[in-house]
Amino acid sequence: MAEHPPAAQIDVDWHDVVRFMRQLSHHLRHHLNAAELQAAYLNELAESAEMKEEVKRLREMIAEVTKALQSVTTKMVPVTAMPIPYRCADLLEDIQQKLKSLGTTLEVDWDIEVGESMFEVDPQLLPEAILELFGNAELHGGGDKKIKAAAKIENGEFEFTLREPQKQFNSTTDNWGRVPLRQVGRGHYGLGLNRARMIVEAHGGRFNAEYDSGALNLLSRIVLPLAKPTSA
Repeated sequence: MAEHPPAAQIDVDWHDVVRFMRQLSHHLRHHLNAAELQAAYLNELAESAEMKEEVKRLREMIAEVTKALQSVTTKMVPVTAMPIPYRCADLLEDIQQKLKSLGTTLEVDWDIEVGESMFEVDPQLLPEAILELFGNAELHGGGDKKIKAAAKIENGEFEFTLREPQKQFNSTTDNWGRVPLRQVGRGHYGLGLNRARMIVEAHGGRFNAEYDSGALNLLSRIVLPLAKPTSA
């Protein structure tokens, strides 16, 4: 039997992928909205409590699909930050509170030494990037849930690091956060770190990671400029 030649690799510009996903999302949401309207109509027609409960479950399923679709498209679109002056310590406190509200299973050892330092950040966007690191650690960290989070002022910059145990690390930290769609799983599409990088860079910051094969841990780092001192 003759062997078929390997399929040629197709390079598609990321902007074209984003445009395609936005258009596809628009079409799918149109159908999901129609399904939701139909389910609402069925709920009005339903007479038994059992039937109403089934319609309720159907509407919840439609809402879940809509939410997942929105999440994917949101993580792909370009980031526009709207920074305001913010205390570094306040933002870190916000992140700690959000972690608790999300019900994380991680055991976080915090080491925060930022004093009264200020930076100019988007208080909605930046926590999303940092929380993505925690979510990534929870998803890929294996059985060990003990991680170390540190924040300090270094060389006139804000530096946040997350150190997580990784006994086996078969990936590479080259181009960290620049290879979307590489690792795809159920409910996860390899977009989170790319989104985190875009958010950090929209703030004029840097985002990278390195693996310590001796200590068997992955260190993720976010570095951001501090706010410029105001003249008296």
